[in-house]
Amino acid sequence: MKYLHTMVRVKNLEKSLSFYCDLLGLVETRRYVDEANEFTLVYLAAPEDLEQVKAGEAPLLELTYNWDGEVYQGGRNFGHLAYEVDDVYALCQKIIDRGITLNVPPGDGRMAFFRSPDNISIELLQKGEPLARAEPWVSMQVSGEW
Repeated sequence: MKYLHTMVRVKNLEKSLSFYCDLLGLVETRRYVDEANEFTLVYLAAPEDLEQVKAGEAPLLELTYNWDGEVYQGGRNFGHLAYEVDDVYALCQKIIDRGITLNVPPGDGRMAFFRSPDNISIELLQKGEPLARAEPWVSMQVSGEW
């Protein structure tokens, strides 16, 4: 397993970039804009981590800006911890076997979400290419918040 990023939802992307980049000195490493789903993801790294980021080895801070203008409260501004795993299906089965609910099952062979005992959302991402779509994952329903 490899730690990937921590996601924080922001209500004003430019103000947040000013805070994290101009004030704290983090560096934008990549940006993803999804016009169809109306959100922007901006990934930031500490300057001393840039070489590691280029090699795919350093964790990032992900700023998620949802264009709908919702103001997040009660911990919803903190999004999730993300980990890259060798076999998302095997780990999800282990999670289910422990009686933990998968909020987003890995029906796409790539991504799953569940919550820690303290209600922290955790994302699992399949290393490399997605696994072949398979049951029971494809038929499982999304549940709760993640």
